[in-house]
Amino acid sequence: MPSAFQFQCHLVLIFLAASKGETRYLEVRDAGEDDPFLLLSEDLKRELSAGQIYRRSLRCIDMLSIEGQFTFNADQPQLHCATFFIGEPEELITIHYDFVNIDCQGGDFLKVFDGWILKGEKFPSSLDHPLTTSQRYVDFCESGNIQRSIRSSQNVAMIFFRIQQPGNGFTVTVKKDSNLFPCNVISQTPSGRFTMVIPHQHRNCSFSIIYPVVIKISDLILGHLNGLFLKKPSAGCAGVGDFVELLGGAGLDPSKMFPLADLCHSFHGSAQMKIGCDNTVLRMVSSGKHINRVTFEYHQLDLQETETRKENSIEEFCFPSI
Repeated sequence: MPSAFQFQCHLVLIFLAASKGETRYLEVRDAGEDDPFLLLSEDLKRELSAGQIYRRSLRCIDMLSIEGQFTFNADQPQLHCATFFIGEPEELITIHYDFVNIDCQGGDFLKVFDGWILKGEKFPSSLDHPLTTSQRYVDFCESGNIQRSIRSSQNVAMIFFRIQQPGNGFTVTVKKDSNLFPCNVISQTPSGRFTMVIPHQHRNCSFSIIYPVVIKISDLILGHLNGLFLKKPSAGCAGVGDFVELLGGAGLDPSKMFPLADLCHSFHGSAQMKIGCDNTVLRMVSSGKHINRVTFEYHQLDLQETETRKENSIEEFCFPSI
């Protein structure tokens, strides 16, 4: 049975209207004719092709994956609301306040968070984000007109809001900017192909897939040379400045997930692993001394694949939760 974390994430992702196809960094399988995301996406494409700005009202809990102007008007007191924003891996998200009518003195608030947060767990984790946790929140009631536009550091962002007076609300415009070297990413889909590049930067980057998956790493360049090491208490990549690790768990925060495998050295070939966790993360740690690159593809793990355990697969972790 799916965990509570998966159920919450899938409720969020069900609002996606992401376009299917290829980009420079992400390739996804073509959707079937009965795929509602594809149908909705085509409707949006036709509407936007006429040069119109996409507009709609926001729900108390909502998900946006497209540029446009969005308005929330409270018809009753709304105490715990959030809107999740997601783009393609190579996109950053800008949220601009066009109009805000809330009672800050009466306890209302409107906050942007740089990333996603669910039940106290953050993505990207505090270890992988350039800002402190407090700096990742921008409170309209504190900044007002000083900061009316906020841009994310990755392909996800969100707003929290509380509006107690019916008739009050706000309007935001969402735009997306190109990000040449995507770092922290949440995948919109349970399958795809991705290449992560960290060019001489001292940073950590995570790619999160909120599904049990089969992940196949086909190319890894770390600036030094061969090997794949399953994680053991006395093994791993300790002391190596550049490496890739696979993580699995039941939450959103990579720093709270279980380390499954380390890849410490460059290789060309194939390393395939099955990870039955609710959330799978590939995380690259970079010292900044090299141009590091990893290419991988993934697809959702089904029950038949869990019964066929192959060599070079992570099979002792997480499978009971599927």
